[in-house]
Amino acid sequence: MPATSTAHPRRRRRTNRLLVTAAGVLTVGALAAAALPGSASAGEQGGKGHGHQHGRYQDVQLLSFNDLHGNLEPPTGSSGRVTELQPDGTTKTIEAGGAEYLATHLRQARKGNAYSITAAGGDMVGASPLISGLFHDEPTIEALNKLDLDVTSVGNHEFDEGAKELARLQNGGCHPTDGCYTDKTFQGADFPYLSANVLNEKTEKPLLKPYWVWKKKDVKVGFIGVTLEGTPNIVSAEGVKGLVFKDEVETINKYAKELRRKGVKSIVALIHEGGFPASPNYNYDCDAPGAGDGISGPIADIAKNVSPEVDALVTGHTHNAYVCTIPDPAGNPRMVTSAASFGRLYTDTTLTYDRRTGDIARTAVKSANHVVSRDVPKAPDMTRLIDKWNTLAAPIGNRAIGYISGDIVKDGTESPLGDLIADAQLAYARTLDPETDLALMNPGGVRASLTYAASGAEGDGVVTFAEAFTVQPFANTVNLQTFTGEQLIQALKEQVSGSNEAAPKILQVSDGLTYTLDLTKSGADRVVTDSIRLNGEAIDPSASYRVATNSFLAGGGDGFTTLGQGADDLVGDDDLKALEQYLTANSSAGSPLAPPAADRITIVR
Repeated sequence: MPATSTAHPRRRRRTNRLLVTAAGVLTVGALAAAALPGSASAGEQGGKGHGHQHGRYQDVQLLSFNDLHGNLEPPTGSSGRVTELQPDGTTKTIEAGGAEYLATHLRQARKGNAYSITAAGGDMVGASPLISGLFHDEPTIEALNKLDLDVTSVGNHEFDEGAKELARLQNGGCHPTDGCYTDKTFQGADFPYLSANVLNEKTEKPLLKPYWVWKKKDVKVGFIGVTLEGTPNIVSAEGVKGLVFKDEVETINKYAKELRRKGVKSIVALIHEGGFPASPNYNYDCDAPGAGDGISGPIADIAKNVSPEVDALVTGHTHNAYVCTIPDPAGNPRMVTSAASFGRLYTDTTLTYDRRTGDIARTAVKSANHVVSRDVPKAPDMTRLIDKWNTLAAPIGNRAIGYISGDIVKDGTESPLGDLIADAQLAYARTLDPETDLALMNPGGVRASLTYAASGAEGDGVVTFAEAFTVQPFANTVNLQTFTGEQLIQALKEQVSGSNEAAPKILQVSDGLTYTLDLTKSGADRVVTDSIRLNGEAIDPSASYRVATNSFLAGGGDGFTTLGQGADDLVGDDDLKALEQYLTANSSAGSPLAPPAADRITIVR
C-alpha cells in the first residue's frame, strides 16, 4: 500500500523558531511596479533583512533550492561551477556547492528574518554520489533535516527506487534489504514531501500529502507540491508501478481552491518541472526585454495557466537558473524561480503578506539567486555528517578502477563520456553474447564527467569507484535485445520525434555505429536514414541486430518506445560493473585511457 506523508508526531515542527543569514551575489528579478510603503524597490534589493515586520504588512522570507541529487560534498568539474555576468559584460566562473557551504549560506541568509521558510523543488535524492547513493540517500535526508528544510515537492528521481522507498525516506526505518547502516535507526525526513498530482492507481488518492501550510502567529502560507506529469517516461517502470501522474496545472488549481476554502490565501507552488533560460549566466535578466521573455520550455506554459490564486512558483528539473516574472492568467506579474542544481545556488524571495487580506501583495514581491560560494566557513555539523558517511563509504569508494589521461566530459550532443559508456556496455554485452552488434546509452543516464584532477587522495588521472558511481548511480542492468534494422532506424529517429521532438534526446552510440544528424531539418527527418552505418555497412531494414542498452531504455524509457519492443531478451549485470570492467581492462597507470573523440555522429547545424 502506498504510504501517506504524515509528519512525525515525535518531532516538533521547526517553523516557529527564530531563523537565520546572508546575501551572496545577486540576480535581480523583482515585481516592483507599485512597491508598498517602506518596501525596497527593484533597484534597492540586496539589503540585509526584509522591510515589513510590523503593522498590516509582514515580509516573509522564502529560501528555496532544487535538484540537490545528494550532492553533499562539493560537486566537481562543470557540475560544481556557476557563471556570473559582470557589469562590464564579461563573465566570471565561480566554484559553488557543497552542503557544508549551503548550510552556512542559508543560516546567514535567515539572520534577522523571523518569518523565514525554506522550501525545495524536488529531486533532493536520486542519481546521487556514492556518499549518499550507497546508503539509499539516508545521508541526504539527514543533511536536509540539519539544513532546516521545511517542505519539498517530489521530483521524478524520488521514484527511482519506488513508492515504498519514498515512504521510508519520509517516515523512517531501516532499509528492507540492506538494513541499518549505523547503530541508530534511520529517522526519516523532518519535513513533508508533497505530491499532489501523484495518485494511487486503485484508490485515486494522492500518494503523499498534496499540500502543507506554514503558520507563524497570524501569518499563513500554503505550499502545493507537484512533479512533472511525464515522470513515467523518464523513470523505470518498476519505480512508478501502480501510480498515476496527473496534469500539473489542473492539480495545482484544484488544491489552490481547496486552500482558499480553508482560509489560506497566500499560496506557493513547488513544481518539479522547469524551463530553459536565454543565458547560461545565473544572474542574467530574465525579464529583458519584457516579463518572462528570457525563458522558454514547459514551465513558461505552466506559469501562464496556473491559477492567479497562486502567488509564486518554485521550480526545478531542468537544472537551470532563472528568476523571472511571468504574468498569471489574470495578467498580474508572478515570480517563477529555479536555483540550478547540486546546491550551487539558493533563491531568496520576499513575499509581503497583507494581514488585512491574508494574501501576498504581489507588487512587493522580489527575488534573487545567490551563489553558494566556498569562501565562507564550513558548517561544522555538516562536516561531521559528511565525515561519518565517508568513513563508512571509504573502503568501497576509494578503490581505483581505472586511469584517464584527461577530463572525459558528459557535455555535448555526442559526448566523450557517453561514447565511453556505450563502448563499455558493448564490451560487457559481448561477454554474454559474442554476436552483439552495438550499444546505445541514454544521455540522461550520464550524471557527471570523469575529471582528471584528483577528487581525494587517489592522485590525478585515477578513476575511483566513487567517481564511477557518481557517473552511473542508477543500478540499471545491461540488457540485450534483438531488433530488425527497420526498428533500429526507427529508434534512432525517436531521438528527435514524438515526445522528443521539442527537446531531442540524442543516444550515445558505441564504436562502429555512425550517422548524420541534420538539425536544419525537423522531426524524424533530422536523422539522415541513408547515412546510418554499422562498421561501414548500411543498415539492412530486414536484417536482425543484437543491441545492448540499459534496463531503462529496454523498458521504453525517454520516449524510445521501439527499444521496449525487442526480442530474445537477456538481462546482464548492472551497468556500473560494465563500466568498471572496461576501465580496468583498458587502462593502467602507465597507459591511461584517452578521452574518445566523440566523432561518431556527424552534426549539421
